[in-house]
Amino acid sequence: MPRLVLTVIGDDRAGLVGALADVIGDHGGNWEQSQMAELAGQFAGIVVVDVPAEQEAALRAALDGLDGLMEVSAHPGVEQTAEAGASAVWTPLRIDLIGNDHPGIVRDISAVLARHGLSIETITTGQRDAPMAGGRLFEAHLVVRVPPGGDPADVRDDLERVASELFVDLTLGHG
Repeated sequence: MPRLVLTVIGDDRAGLVGALADVIGDHGGNWEQSQMAELAGQFAGIVVVDVPAEQEAALRAALDGLDGLMEVSAHPGVEQTAEAGASAVWTPLRIDLIGNDHPGIVRDISAVLARHGLSIETITTGQRDAPMAGGRLFEAHLVVRVPPGGDPADVRDDLERVASELFVDLTLGHG
């Protein structure tokens, strides 16, 4: 079955997920995996769908028909193969950080990850009020994969150096 990766965005309101699920179901599709959230008044997400080959074109057309309710883009996904399991030899690493919000935190942390060849599996970020000091706190939670031959200790040292420069607290753990 073809696998599609759908990107979805629309003004946040009740019924968006239901409308998308109806279109997928009406075309024999199977909702495999998703991450969705309301952000700044928009409901946005990514959905992985398997659909029978003979229904793919009709599903794509029906998704285009949701325009006005939400924008949906369908992208071809990669079939899962034995090769996909090769990523299991990568070492998972969990990164949690929190600190006073200011520009550049994600840029500087992601630069460290790129320098070490790490792949981001998930990243969640947000802001909240600082309880005692006032202002805003920035939080990030990541799960990354260290490639075979990569040294998690080197990554840790580099991340801790950058966290110190950014004045953020950093916690590292196993995936």
